[in-house]
Amino acid sequence: MPETLLSTPKNVQPRAGMDGCPVHQLRAKLQRAGLRPTRQRIALGWLLFGKGDRHVTAERLYVEAIAIKAPISLATVYNTLHQFTEAGLLKEIAVDGSRTFFDTNVIPHHHFLIEETSALVDIPDGLVVVTTLPQAPEGTEISRVDVIVRIRNTNVKRDR
Repeated sequence: MPETLLSTPKNVQPRAGMDGCPVHQLRAKLQRAGLRPTRQRIALGWLLFGKGDRHVTAERLYVEAIAIKAPISLATVYNTLHQFTEAGLLKEIAVDGSRTFFDTNVIPHHHFLIEETSALVDIPDGLVVVTTLPQAPEGTEISRVDVIVRIRNTNVKRDR
């Protein structure tokens, strides 16, 4: 079962009276991932992991950070998202080469992309089966397979 923000930290002993504190648990989560729990990382981690599994762009997270009056630049948001990804706390999903989402659910899974809203939605586990893959070129290996199924609302009238 994946660790959540509110789960008991592994190999970290909470201080007396702090074991139920979500911020303390977020600090421990960052430390276990090898990241120093700076104010910016705590603020962004709170926004990312405090709402359950979600897909977010850097721009959306920046807007959320501004809304809570966190003194964070867009560059810091990008840097932090990439640091969280490298530490295994997020999964990066590139769509159309121009949009990148960050997924808090790091367990392997696939996605629907809703064309009208550009939102990503998890596809329930086991519904997509990839049975045949090409052999990777010499000196490389396949690290993961991301399937994005594009869907659109059938009730929306389209120009032809």
